[in-house]
Amino acid sequence: MKKLLIVAVAIAALVLVYRLGWTDLLTLDALKAQQAAFAEAYAARPVLVIAAFFAVYVAVTAASIPGAVVLTLAAGALFGLVTGLILVSFASSIGATLAFLASRTLFRDWVLARFGDRLKTIDAGVAKDGAFYLFTLRLVPVFPFFLIHLVMGLTSMRVLTFYAVSQAGMLAGTLVYVNAGTQLAAITSLGDIASPQIIGSLAALGLLPWFGRAIASMVRRRRVYAGWTKPKRFDRNLIVIGGGSAGLVAAYIAATVKAKVTLVESHKLGGDCLNFGCVPSKALLRSAKVAQQMRDGATYGLRSTEPEFSFREVMARVRAVITAIEPHDSIERFTGLGVDVVMGRWSIRGRSRSVRPGPARCGG
Repeated sequence: MKKLLIVAVAIAALVLVYRLGWTDLLTLDALKAQQAAFAEAYAARPVLVIAAFFAVYVAVTAASIPGAVVLTLAAGALFGLVTGLILVSFASSIGATLAFLASRTLFRDWVLARFGDRLKTIDAGVAKDGAFYLFTLRLVPVFPFFLIHLVMGLTSMRVLTFYAVSQAGMLAGTLVYVNAGTQLAAITSLGDIASPQIIGSLAALGLLPWFGRAIASMVRRRRVYAGWTKPKRFDRNLIVIGGGSAGLVAAYIAATVKAKVTLVESHKLGGDCLNFGCVPSKALLRSAKVAQQMRDGATYGLRSTEPEFSFREVMARVRAVITAIEPHDSIERFTGLGVDVVMGRWSIRGRSRSVRPGPARCGG
């Protein structure tokens, strides 16, 4: 209920702003017309004007009201490059963070309830590369800033990360517009500022972290493989050592995507799980459970009886269960999937690799 009240108040405030025509003050013509009056007020009461300007800028950005560009120009015209840059940099970042928090408070729970699984995937990506994406979006003027606030607020990005990256990412663009504001008289339209050359420069700057990351990754790879000669071709995409549960699943998935796979097993496919552990133990436990239920027949309204059993027959059943499951983990099945199954041992010795084959081999 509180969230609905907040949304209603916000909508009412925006309607009031537009109905009173206050947005008309956030235009280039209005700024030029009032430039002299603003300059006089600033000369008379500089601290008050700076505080009022800062508050208005934060409010406009937080409420996503069009006009932040004009206010940025006004900062350059009124306060000069250095003071204007400092004011706009902090005011825009604080306003953006407030919009980010509003989006998180009002909408994240609703989105999470309906798209929880998908949002977890997005959150994982944001945790890994979110700062890079946000920095690039802040520099490249492709998406409206209010949309960035809204979308990022729906993710799990930390508030401090959002603020810090926003302040750093918007600094270059802020510098361009504040500097243009110092020459306000020469500006006839906002298109005069954002020329293709400037947009291209900001885009290149936004992509710079990605290039740096790619270079760092390349350097790390070269260090890992230093001293190794990269083969011109690979006979196998994957070599799986051990045909137990994990090895069989890995080989199966790789073969499904048409990878060239070699599976090496020294004893029996299926490993401990099929042959000595999970499957036989559960078969024994099932027989034991049935025997105990026969003893506890009275609990179920039946006549209790002491079961008679043959250890030989119980073990025969265990072997039968193993035999029933065995085809799913067999050499023939995996060979049919395209896996090169080698019955032998695998050893890695320095930079050379060798297989010591056992008694049987199945596969191409």
